[in-house]
Amino acid sequence: MKCLKIGELVARLPIIQGGMGVNISLAGLASAVANEGGIGVIATAGIGMFEEDLFTNFLEANNRALRKEIRKARALAPGGILGVNIMVALTNYADLARTAIEEKIDIIFSGAGLPLSLPELLKGSRTTKLVPIVSSGRAASLLIKRWLSKSNYAPDAIVVEGPLAGGHLGFHPDQIDDPKYALELLIPEVLAAVRPFEESIGRPIPVIAAGGIFTGHDIDKFLEMGAAGVQMATRFVGTEECDSSPVFKQAYVNSRKEDIVIIHSPVGMPARVVKNDFVERYLKGERVTFGCPYHCLLTCEPAAARYCIAQALVASYRGDMEHGYAMCGANAWRCNKIVSVHELVQELAQETAAALRAQPLSPHH
Repeated sequence: MKCLKIGELVARLPIIQGGMGVNISLAGLASAVANEGGIGVIATAGIGMFEEDLFTNFLEANNRALRKEIRKARALAPGGILGVNIMVALTNYADLARTAIEEKIDIIFSGAGLPLSLPELLKGSRTTKLVPIVSSGRAASLLIKRWLSKSNYAPDAIVVEGPLAGGHLGFHPDQIDDPKYALELLIPEVLAAVRPFEESIGRPIPVIAAGGIFTGHDIDKFLEMGAAGVQMATRFVGTEECDSSPVFKQAYVNSRKEDIVIIHSPVGMPARVVKNDFVERYLKGERVTFGCPYHCLLTCEPAAARYCIAQALVASYRGDMEHGYAMCGANAWRCNKIVSVHELVQELAQETAAALRAQPLSPHH
């Protein structure tokens, strides 16, 4: 596989491990991926959930927890490329971004809304790269124009997330299964959208494919289309180094295709999850009584929500599936065993190489 270059950062493998909250991808998983030559990513959503002063000192608790994870990952993967994923929808979005920049994280990946003001938080720092996550060429174009006009800064790369992705989706429910929004169509659209900007700024803006990518054949397909790399999240849940509980991982292994469903999240977006008793109760209209000691998501309306998504995801991270559920990508049901990150990366590399050998030489290679 070719290398993935984002500015002066060069990942030996063109694979980014997607950020998964709450606490599914922390220093353990991120460092393991970075040590294999990919880009490991720490998810910041809910990262401070286990700090003792979370309820009384929400902002500082989360910042402290993020610093701990970044430093832990650095110690475990010295020289590896590490990123953080920060959702725009988080109420402490700017605080987390500033903390990551202070810690000299290599890359900030940011989605769940357009991170229109992200470059302003750099304050002159040249260490951290900024990579927005978009779901259309129009969004990519709008964001680049805004960044250039306000901060004279263009994205260091762009992740294009299709409707087969896990977690919260940047699509209307009726678009998720519509072939017109398939990642195979979004990648050429975004490549065309960024090309004029690449010409004007005199450097490439690598486009990363994300959402539903499961095998080396999938990786090769998107590299052939012109993507600089891929982002994969679901596949890394099925690894020994994933930071979630064994029960969470087993929910993927035990799932069937029909268990992967879309629900409406309290965040106000469609979310893909593994159906279980908690989800069944939600679909029947049950409401879980909860308090909201902190307003962690801008788009959540606690008075109208039928459950607290933060509490549900903390429960699932701990393996308490009676009070939560596992978010997942569309292909979670294809995970049939738990392997090490090394084994997974070797398998993906071999599959990609085999797919490449089976095709005529492409100009992208």
